Amino acid sequence: MIETVTRKRIEILADKALTKHVTDAIDKAGITGWTIVPVTSGKGREGVWREESVTGTDKAFVLTIAAEDKALALAEALAPMLTNLGFILSMWDVQVIRGERF
Repeated sequence: MIETVTRKRIEILADKALTKHVTDAIDKAGITGWTIVPVTSGKGREGVWREESVTGTDKAFVLTIAAEDKALALAEALAPMLTNLGFILSMWDVQVIRGERF
């Protein structure tokens, strides 16, 4: 039987131009990796939006997996950006194989 370990999966939706701030915070929290995925459209409280490279409002998901203490440190570091820059952060438990990598 394969053994799994519980870690936190974190998704941050941010303006593509600001993803460097997110990845810097991930690095400072001691989290070893991240992935950026482009987002082409969505709908939220303010209605439907589409990718718009001309105005610089295109979005990206920054994804990472971390131990709970590092995940909470990252959430604390990003808290001001969630309000000031409109980032969205979600976090939940996931099961991973080779937990020492996260």
